[in-house]
Amino acid sequence: MLKFLCLLKFVNMEDAFTLTITVSTEDIDNLHHVNNLVYVKWMDKIATTHWTYLTKDSPFPEYVWVVIRHEIDYLKQASLGDEIIVKTWVGETKGITSVRLMEFYKKDVLLVKAKTIWAMLDSKTFKPARIRENVLKVLQPTK
Repeated sequence: MLKFLCLLKFVNMEDAFTLTITVSTEDIDNLHHVNNLVYVKWMDKIATTHWTYLTKDSPFPEYVWVVIRHEIDYLKQASLGDEIIVKTWVGETKGITSVRLMEFYKKDVLLVKAKTIWAMLDSKTFKPARIRENVLKVLQPTK
């Protein structure tokens, strides 16, 4: 099980970035529920959508993000036609890495919780780039 429940105490879930997804036929596997790999796709979608939203006024074309680790707990199933609410927020950010936490809900039922560690790279050299104060202020505006 993921060890980020303690972080939830410090995150106002009303401040979490949310995305709503309706489960489609393409998301369903031979067990008649959302395939585990689809959740990874959705994790990428909400992370990139959130980054685009955060940087809409001040983009950072000099940087790109790459995933270096995923941790996923699959708790309950989702089926065709279900409306999934995905919530995300940024966790610890230091050095070249930033942690992103996500929760997937069907109504008020937690289906999946996940943690992704992203690394920031220079967009020209693709070498690791230290996360500076200007990026940190965008990722964690309340700090």
